[in-house]
Amino acid sequence: MSATVTSAVEKFLADARKPIELGYTPFPKQRQFHESPAKYRLFGGASGPGKSHALLMEAILQADETPGSNGLLLRRTFPELEGSLLLYFRRDVPRELYKSFHESKHLIEWHNGSTTRFGYCLSEHDVYQYQGAEFLFIGIDELTLFTLRQWQFLTSRNRCPVPGSFPCMAATTNPGNIGHAWVKSLWIDRKPAPGMENASEYDPADYDFIPARVTDNPIYANNESYLKSLRQLPSHLRRAFYDGEWDVFAGQYFDKFDPARHVIRAESIADQCKPWHPRWISIDWGYEHPSAVYWHLALPESGSAVGAQHAVPAAPAGGPGNDACRAAGHPPRSSAPTHPVECGGSPPPSAARACPGVLPAFADASDRAKQASTENSGSKLPHTTDAANRIVTYREFVTRRMPPRELAREIVRRSVLSSVQGGVIPRSEATRNPSSTAEREIPHPPPRVRDDNESRNSAERIDAIYLSPDAFARRTDEASIAEQMGDILVAAGLPRPVPADDDRIGGWMLMYQMLEAGRGPQVPGEGSLGDQSWTITDNCIELIRTLPNLVRDQSRVEDVEKMDGDDPADAARYGLKSRYAAYHGDPNGWRSRIPLTDRIAARAVSPDPTLRALQIRRFALEERRASGPVRFAHRRR
Repeated sequence: MSATVTSAVEKFLADARKPIELGYTPFPKQRQFHESPAKYRLFGGASGPGKSHALLMEAILQADETPGSNGLLLRRTFPELEGSLLLYFRRDVPRELYKSFHESKHLIEWHNGSTTRFGYCLSEHDVYQYQGAEFLFIGIDELTLFTLRQWQFLTSRNRCPVPGSFPCMAATTNPGNIGHAWVKSLWIDRKPAPGMENASEYDPADYDFIPARVTDNPIYANNESYLKSLRQLPSHLRRAFYDGEWDVFAGQYFDKFDPARHVIRAESIADQCKPWHPRWISIDWGYEHPSAVYWHLALPESGSAVGAQHAVPAAPAGGPGNDACRAAGHPPRSSAPTHPVECGGSPPPSAARACPGVLPAFADASDRAKQASTENSGSKLPHTTDAANRIVTYREFVTRRMPPRELAREIVRRSVLSSVQGGVIPRSEATRNPSSTAEREIPHPPPRVRDDNESRNSAERIDAIYLSPDAFARRTDEASIAEQMGDILVAAGLPRPVPADDDRIGGWMLMYQMLEAGRGPQVPGEGSLGDQSWTITDNCIELIRTLPNLVRDQSRVEDVEKMDGDDPADAARYGLKSRYAAYHGDPNGWRSRIPLTDRIAARAVSPDPTLRALQIRRFALEERRASGPVRFAHRRR
């Protein structure tokens, strides 16, 4: 009688041929995720639909379908990896399904020769440990914890030499955290993300978002205790984790930003904008990073007569301003005090002066002489901010790789009054070159050639231009960025740029307060902000997109985390903080940053040359005393 001896290896191979039950039955949303043919899939949006478990099973299916392939599963930190993907692998995957698992390398070897690696990318540069590697499948759990640069580098590792294979990537996530903006752009908004250099290569067909909520998971759908805990979260967390909303999320800085409340149609303020209303420009300079430019306008509330104490006095009948009125066919200004300013007339009493103590561009010699007599008599104009309680950001220009002088010319070209009163751009004008994110702008009609009888004041009267402080130190050739731009702007009749207030924490808080309650902070004393609200017209596309995507800095919770594409928010912050900030040591706020020569020239307005020279000397001495060190009396010994 012969006995048959079977080795352990033969027994193992025989058992391996038998089907092994994985114990995984996908829910309908999980099945939709597995069956998606897109190259880049995103699953989730809310808490509890089984996102991480589905991602692990997708990696197993990919390894099983393509023998000899490599896969990669990632979390941002190792503790997160241990608490999710590795935990599910050790608990839910049968030992007979894989050949071996290397604990030190966190590497699975499958029976068909495929491998799956577990990894993490704590720092920005940890992704480079995979340089030279190739993976058929890359799965990322909680994608919004990763940066765009990490994602872009990992896509370059998504390749496989196995014939007939289809390299792809998948991710799961909740709204929020540092990567919220770029993830939302690629999958939710289906457009290139901020910071993508080759935006034209973006193909929306490659991206598929499979939304899922906790109610899509049968395990938790009827778990009233867990559902109740989600519903009891703070408003922004509940909307992110329970409802899966992408407009409100954990860590969001401007959680009070509401497009229905803070965004208005551009043409809705056309009848309120007047040429004499205070206007200013804020610029965040960049070359490789985008340059962002915004135009701001101060409006009084309807029916108010704010700023009447700063109205420019009307000229006498024989004043110099009446020559232009007669040439245009208007009666003298003494009988028509509300003539168009383009004719040299005075604004109505409700028109507030943009800068108390500094006459606007449309004031004539008579107005300046009256102010000079007022200053010589020892009386001073009351020091206030813009006599308005509504700030509107009404124009946007965002571009990349534009030289400083060319950027200044574009600003000049756009700083003109359009056919709509006040220069607000009609909604009907479309965005130029909408397929490219390198430059998103609302075109403005170029100034046309005017006749001799036509007014020369068709350009907007800009009170001040605030430029990012780094532009004053950086030099590209014979002059700084600010000097190059300033020469072009001054030649066109615009002010020379002054350094913007770069107080990040104070600036973000100011913007938040103006959005939250519609009223700004109450700063006691001179230079106080007063009651200010802030709205944005709907043609400022990039600013509206950027504000809700900003998140708090983890190390400085009062600050905003710096990220690619935050340039529009920085430019808007410069415009609001520089204009209305007043702090200890600088009670005059933005006015103290006006160049000394400009401040003196604005006060020395006497038509008499001798008197004007005396005024210049007097004001120069006052400025020197104000900026000089404080002297203390010394006791004689």
